[in-house]
Amino acid sequence: MTEQSAAAPTPDLDARYGRRGRSRRPLLIGVLGVVVLAGLIWLVWAAWVQSNPPVRSELQGFKIVSPTSATATVKVDRNKSVEASCRLQAKAADFSIVGEVTVTVPAGSPRHQTLPVTLTTQRSATSVVLVGCTTADQHRPR
Repeated sequence: MTEQSAAAPTPDLDARYGRRGRSRRPLLIGVLGVVVLAGLIWLVWAAWVQSNPPVRSELQGFKIVSPTSATATVKVDRNKSVEASCRLQAKAADFSIVGEVTVTVPAGSPRHQTLPVTLTTQRSATSVVLVGCTTADQHRPR
């Protein structure tokens, strides 16, 4: 027998006994499982962070007081005592912005509160829109 035939079985013996070369399938399944698990962990983390923002706000109502003034009531809820900035806009019938104000909610104030806000307008407004509130850690208005 030669060195080559002892080291590697002949194709005839592989065919006779049903042997195949080593498969990479278990390695591929393992790598795919790790990638899917990492994706699921990221998805759960992102959903948790987005569903629990540091500050939430809601426009409770508004009233057009005069051609140059509007008032609004904003409900602000914070998870912890952080300073929040809430932006409101007054809009005209053609949807152009005719007034805007940013209200700062200090960190030492109650975490859940309702704020009255007065907006000065350039001309008559038809609605008031709450853009949202932000904090130092939350740049997207909510």
